[in-house]
Amino acid sequence: MKAWRVHELGEPRDVLTLEDVPEPTPGEGQVLVRTLAAPANFPDVLLCRGKYQITPPLPFTPGVELCGEVVGVGAGVTRAAVGDRVVGTPVLPGGAFAEFALMEQGNVFPAPQALDDAEAAALTIGYQTAWFALHRRTQIAAGDVLLVHAAAGGVGSAAVQLGKAAGATVIGVVGGPEKAAYAKELGADLVVDRRSEDFVAAVKEFTGGRGADIVFDPVGGDAYAGSTKCIAFEGRIVVIGFAGGTIPQPALNHALIKNYSIVGLHWGLYQAKNRAVIDDCHTELTRLADEGLLRPLIGERLALTGGTDVADGVGRLGDGSTVGRLVFLR
Repeated sequence: MKAWRVHELGEPRDVLTLEDVPEPTPGEGQVLVRTLAAPANFPDVLLCRGKYQITPPLPFTPGVELCGEVVGVGAGVTRAAVGDRVVGTPVLPGGAFAEFALMEQGNVFPAPQALDDAEAAALTIGYQTAWFALHRRTQIAAGDVLLVHAAAGGVGSAAVQLGKAAGATVIGVVGGPEKAAYAKELGADLVVDRRSEDFVAAVKEFTGGRGADIVFDPVGGDAYAGSTKCIAFEGRIVVIGFAGGTIPQPALNHALIKNYSIVGLHWGLYQAKNRAVIDDCHTELTRLADEGLLRPLIGERLALTGGTDVADGVGRLGDGSTVGRLVFLR
């Protein structure tokens, strides 16, 4: 089979190569899928650079989520059958940027019928992360004002749609006019281009000085620092990651004086601590998709195993120059 592999760590464009490798065989509790669609995610960039929280042995194939068709199952598999269309996360070091991939059955979910392959492929990591952040960690409610940083990114775009579905007023912060247009298409009530506007002033003006009840922050750095200046009384800042490259050092006296909460979200930890709620999350995401309240907006549909699309696409994601979800299709 064809697979994109990394033999040495570095920038995606430089280290991703398309090769012929043996087709994997499912072991006990594993599912073999034919990859139908695989999105680019920022963890794929970090995997190539050797800066992700997981460091698979070289050589490895990136691609942390997919939509696929089940073509084989190992002993003891009860969650999937041959012919099923499924979504979920593959088993590294054999990621989704390949014609076939292995998945542990606990990470296999039915693909929502309301979504096509590209849309369904983008449902797992970004939308589950956003759902846990908003519904488990910050308890979003109708009427809340939600501020989303990187609102045109993978997890940010999911947060915008899930915030609207929950009845919140959503403010999206983006970098550039193309991303601003994308965030508006997602449904954001106010979009702020951080390159030309001060998001702190914009939030205060939009809320009449009250500020945001919830801040969704996958960026860190200046985004976090500014958020502390426009967080509402009893507001919650949920820390998703540090795509901006700088990990903030919170001033806890400031949180005390302004009476706001700082909470963290490590989505992957639920797999070890509370796996049942992940199934509940997928059920809810499927319901929202069926009702038309959730649909990943795909910015680009590229080839999975043809040309240089994967290396170039993941590279552009790392540069921050992509708009919308970028998905590789078989």
